[in-house]
Amino acid sequence: MKWLMALLLALLLAVPGCSREKQQTDGKLQVVTTLFPLYDFARTIGGDKARVSLLLPPGVEPHSFEPRPEDVVRVNRADLFVYTNAVMEPWGANIISGLDRGKVEVVEGGKGIPLAQGPVSDQHRGEHDAHEGKGGDPHIWLDFDNARAIAKNILTAYVARDPANKAYYEQNAAKLDGQLAALDQRFKETLAQCPKKVLLHGGHYAFGYLARRYGLKYISASAVNADAEPTPAKLAELVQVMRREHLNYVYTEELLSPRIAETIARETGAKVLPLRAGHNVTRDELQRGVSFISLMEENLQNLKTGLQ
Repeated sequence: MKWLMALLLALLLAVPGCSREKQQTDGKLQVVTTLFPLYDFARTIGGDKARVSLLLPPGVEPHSFEPRPEDVVRVNRADLFVYTNAVMEPWGANIISGLDRGKVEVVEGGKGIPLAQGPVSDQHRGEHDAHEGKGGDPHIWLDFDNARAIAKNILTAYVARDPANKAYYEQNAAKLDGQLAALDQRFKETLAQCPKKVLLHGGHYAFGYLARRYGLKYISASAVNADAEPTPAKLAELVQVMRREHLNYVYTEELLSPRIAETIARETGAKVLPLRAGHNVTRDELQRGVSFISLMEENLQNLKTGLQ
């Protein structure tokens, strides 16, 4: 497979008009990012000195994304390729293996951030799933201290690649860091006042970092793997938790089917509320310029409602 990817890459790069130099006539850093939080942090720090793009097509769920040869070509034209880590984007290895490392700097946004261990589903217990068997829960940006660390890793890469604009990047990064710190404080103050402390989610295990940071008990229908399906016994257990804890809301996640959450809601008379993990956004949201912070503010309002 790798030799075929390399052959296609060579052919595509040989096409007239596809040279890397022709992509940089405006003098801006060319940056390609994998997931939306990385994209938002990179465009905020880069400002008008960088041209930042999101590799994932809008609305596509990243756990099942498969890069195409043209995606590798696109990244090869960039100065920086920013991804989270090998656990979150296992498909990133195919992209990185096809890059000209003399031209493209690979930036691991989650470098230095330890992964918490997520639960293993009944279906995958004993197997080595891309997430569960190779390092735990990769949704690190949902702890806002981790989000700040990711932004700092991106800043470091910008400064190393374009030291002439160091002060500009640092100024933008400092503003972003302050906004993330303020967001964290709002979460702490708001959720501390909520009488309920159980967050029940009818999706895959994506909100463990957020729950731990704010003292919530987090229960998900599936494990870290987004493709896992809960067993009938697991669904029955979740219904019992809803009733025992007197929960009036069950959460569902963007880009994934709400079927499980809706089933739990029907069985318990509860309502369904969305919760944004932030991996990706819709085309309309991308065009409207939504930010990671605005998505998290939406989460805070829905958590405040659901935990009353």
